[in-house]
Amino acid sequence: MAYLLGLDISTTGAKALLIDEAGNVAASATTEYPLSTPRPLWSEQAPEDWWQGACASIQGALKQAGLTGEDVTGVGLTGQMHGLVLMDKSGHVLRPAILWNDQRTGPQCAEITDRVGGLGKLLELTGNAVLPGFTAPKILWVRQNEPEVYERAAHLLLPKDSVRYRLTGEYATEVSDASGTSLLDVAHRRWSERMLSALEISADMLPRCTESPEVSGRIGAVAARATGLKAGTPVVGGAGDQAAQAVGSGIVKPGVISVTLGTSGVVFAHSETFSAEAQGRLHAFCHAVPGKWHLMGVVLSAGGSFRWLRDSLGEPERSTALLTGDDAYDLLTREAARARVGSDGLLFLPYLTGERTPHPDPEARGAFVGLTVRHHKSHIVRSVLEGVAFGLCDSLELIKDLGVPIQQVRASGGGARSPLWRQIQADVFGTELVLVNITEGAAYGAALLAAVGAGVFASVDEAVSRTVRVTDSTSPIPENVGRYGELHPMYRSLYPALKPTFHALAGW
Repeated sequence: MAYLLGLDISTTGAKALLIDEAGNVAASATTEYPLSTPRPLWSEQAPEDWWQGACASIQGALKQAGLTGEDVTGVGLTGQMHGLVLMDKSGHVLRPAILWNDQRTGPQCAEITDRVGGLGKLLELTGNAVLPGFTAPKILWVRQNEPEVYERAAHLLLPKDSVRYRLTGEYATEVSDASGTSLLDVAHRRWSERMLSALEISADMLPRCTESPEVSGRIGAVAARATGLKAGTPVVGGAGDQAAQAVGSGIVKPGVISVTLGTSGVVFAHSETFSAEAQGRLHAFCHAVPGKWHLMGVVLSAGGSFRWLRDSLGEPERSTALLTGDDAYDLLTREAARARVGSDGLLFLPYLTGERTPHPDPEARGAFVGLTVRHHKSHIVRSVLEGVAFGLCDSLELIKDLGVPIQQVRASGGGARSPLWRQIQADVFGTELVLVNITEGAAYGAALLAAVGAGVFASVDEAVSRTVRVTDSTSPIPENVGRYGELHPMYRSLYPALKPTFHALAGW
């Protein structure tokens, strides 16, 4: 039997997932590594940690499954997007990687927008506004602040692609991850010569760009010894974490949308054609499905807002959980269930770490609005769950406005475990919310892409139809849909009203 390996280089650890040709999970192993924040707004990691984590996780997964590298037919890569890895002409890393959640590049974003002629021109060239998390402003930051490093740089890679280089010796990426660099002509699925010229970045520094299921290289002899994989095993392009997650959730056809509730919340819609939102409030990226695109909205603090609540106000629940073996989040959602729909008029803005969609504003702040003496802890908890759902709904509304049909929403991520939170989302969205049998996230999607590249499946569509199926469904409650329909416009009015205050508080 053929086995496929999906390797996810996330912000917290390297996950290796082995599946068989029927899509069954054979083994999974994760190796964590540290995150560095040497200065305010900075977020960095050492690419060597990714490589060591990948080697340990691959070895661990093979051992767990009782397999050897001879059993693995193909490898797919995924991971955190937007990060910048700079390498010299010999392939040596020159500085720690600057990550997706690094916020130091605000001035460079403004400079790029000005250089190319404004937001409208950016959308024409790349389909997206340029944001501090993206790759291009990081390149400019290094050039301006660390010129001695930039002068030695011969290659730039994204995080998962630096691991590809260690595995195969190839400087390569693929279209979904490249879409988040601000250097790709997303509509035509190739590097943008006009962006490179405007930013004075040499095309020679960029990796070769493939489609996601396309074979990009093969395991080399040194990597084979380090990982236990067989030399010559094909490695496909793979995908950025969100596109890979979408493949693993079956978001490969029109009308099926995914909502992933992790630390951030991501709304992901398949699109048959390229379409950019007029104000750049949605990401318009290439999909991992060849010749297709996707639209994506991001709430930066989705599950992160619930975690903040647990850590800040959930000490009783955390203490109880230690004694009983319950989960503190489950105890908090039980508390939230005591409050009525709409939390008796208490609204929560989930902008605890700034926001991306629909307000690309790193200085946005969280807020409780409408608090009165009648409100108790149950209302506060429920308002956080509802506020995140409203934020996600903002992205869904933008997607609808572009003419993309929404027939079914598939929920995934840690937040999807909560029946109450799923019901709140179904009621806020006014749409059926379903779960699928796949819970392994982006690594599973990467393994499916490897299966396509290795010839196990003829296409991404076939891989998904053979492996992903709906297991549970939550229907919206009409009365609740009406109540949330009244509250959502009030929620949407808060950011414009509070924006001046948020920006005034940003320096405190």
